Amino acid sequence: MIRLIDWGGYAGVFALMLLETMVPFIPSELILPLAGLSAANGPMSLTGVIVAGTIGSMLGNYCWYRIARSVGRERFARFVDRHGRWLTMDCRDMVKLERMFERHGGGIVFAARVLPGVRTFISLPAGFFGMPVWRYLLWSTVGTAIWSALFAAAGHGVGTSFGPIDHVAGPLSTAIVLVFVVWYVWRQLTWKRRRA
Repeated sequence: MIRLIDWGGYAGVFALMLLETMVPFIPSELILPLAGLSAANGPMSLTGVIVAGTIGSMLGNYCWYRIARSVGRERFARFVDRHGRWLTMDCRDMVKLERMFERHGGGIVFAARVLPGVRTFISLPAGFFGMPVWRYLLWSTVGTAIWSALFAAAGHGVGTSFGPIDHVAGPLSTAIVLVFVVWYVWRQLTWKRRRA
């Protein structure tokens, strides 16, 4: 990552953030501070890093949104009906989620964009339930820009050492992901299919 950022500059940041949205195992919590650190000691600016990171991330997010839109609600409903246990949801859960998106879709997308582990996957329900593209792009871009700015600025502020960022962002991200893993296991153990 460091070599790609140093060699590619803004294009390297863009490429890594695009890849991060397509492959969830590449953490933006590492990419952005490294890019901010590079900006503090090199030719890139902090603003440029934030913009490149946001655009790269949004391109990947939009790809997932378009894929989900092409799948559509009905095919997603059939998938839930067949494989609901592994998703820990049934048709009733899907209807509840759809209603939440109808009422608070912008807020849900915005909040998810600043939560590790959820950031990548929120594009899917937004697409499945046909969230208007302008609303999706608006709230998704705002949340992604805030996320990019926080982590890039943290790296830029440190300037010479990556350690302090890693000591905060690493455990926080791990804790949030752990909460979702525990929740998923609990849902698996207690899940029962209900009639639609």
